[in-house]
Amino acid sequence: MQKIMVFQQNGSGKSKIDGINKFGEKQFVIETFDIDEPLAPVLDDTSQYLPEKIKADIVLDYLKHRDLSDDLSDLCKKLDIPVVASGKKIITGKAICPPICCALAKQSCLGDYGKVFGTPEIEIVTQKDIITEIKVLKGAPCGATWNAAQKIKNMPIERALTRFGLEVQFFCSADPANWDPLWGKSPVHLAADIHGAVLKAGLKKKK
Repeated sequence: MQKIMVFQQNGSGKSKIDGINKFGEKQFVIETFDIDEPLAPVLDDTSQYLPEKIKADIVLDYLKHRDLSDDLSDLCKKLDIPVVASGKKIITGKAICPPICCALAKQSCLGDYGKVFGTPEIEIVTQKDIITEIKVLKGAPCGATWNAAQKIKNMPIERALTRFGLEVQFFCSADPANWDPLWGKSPVHLAADIHGAVLKAGLKKKK
């Protein structure tokens, strides 16, 4: 089983932890490193907050403080542990920083986590103009992919093409106020677009 260390502040990684436990098919052991005390806006020295050693196969960074994330990335580089910090722009270390969790491309260094979680992969069964079954092979760690897929089961294809993205937005745990000027969208809207495109591509393959 792959060991995952989640770094979080005030429960910031809870939805991802719950999703990994629920949809990870018991492939992962999760340990959390919690930082809950109030912090100064700038931390010149983060050594009192971060561990010296990390025993994990992969680190997921859901920290809110930029200085903590930067130094965690440096630490993971020294320890040769891959770290995923979705939605962040970290230039130190070797953090993998997709714009959102469901935009994480498959990478061999992430092991089983990268096979189960990241950019969605689905299989679709249709009968006439109805989606009768939708199997999620890979999805968002918050569980939005699996939850939204259940909502469009037995739904007419034309309606599902619109509804899938909307359902993802309801389940997505990203901050909708965190507007990204590069993408011109909030993370929630980007997640909807990614899932909608995956569904459209899957249906196109069946024709």
